[in-house]
Amino acid sequence: MKILIIPVGSVDLDIVKSIAFAMKNVFSCDVVMSNKMDIPQDAYDSGRKQYYSTTILKKMQVMKQKDFARMLGVTDVDLYVPELNFVFGEADVSTGTAIISLTRLRQEFYGRRSDKGLFLERALKEAVHEIGHTFGLGHCLNPKCIMYFSNSLRDTDIKGPEFCNNCRTRLGI
Repeated sequence: MKILIIPVGSVDLDIVKSIAFAMKNVFSCDVVMSNKMDIPQDAYDSGRKQYYSTTILKKMQVMKQKDFARMLGVTDVDLYVPELNFVFGEADVSTGTAIISLTRLRQEFYGRRSDKGLFLERALKEAVHEIGHTFGLGHCLNPKCIMYFSNSLRDTDIKGPEFCNNCRTRLGI
C-alpha cells in the first residue's frame, strides 16, 4: 500500500514532510509527496470566506494514481462543509481521498502565542484521523482514540495520537 500526499495551495513543505513521515510510521507503508496542486477557485465561498472541502476533494480525485491506495491533501486555507461552521478535514471513503486544513490548528488563529510543537501534533492527529476514515473507520466513542470526533481544538488536543484497540483491530494493524 502507498499513500500520496499532495500540498494544496501555498503550504509549508516542512510540515507536509513531517506528516508524510508520521503516516509512514503509523500505517507501515510507503508515503510519497507529490507536486503542489492549486486550490480550485470554484471551492471558494466569498460569503463565508472559506473553501468548500468537498470541491477540493473532487479535484484531487482526478489526480489519483492507481499505485496509491490513499491520497491526502494538506492545505492552509480554512475549510467548511455546508452543515458545519468549519472542518479540520474531510475524507471520501469511496475514493480513498482526504484533505486536512492547517489553518485552525494553529494557536495564532485564536489569538494565542504560537506553539509549533502543539501545532505539528494537531496536524499529525488530523492527518491520521482522515486517512483512518478512508479505511472505513467511523468516529470512535473513545475520547483518547485518534478517531474520536473533533468538534473543537480541545477535542483534538485531548484525543491520543494512536488508534484504540478496537479501531486498530478493525484496521488490521
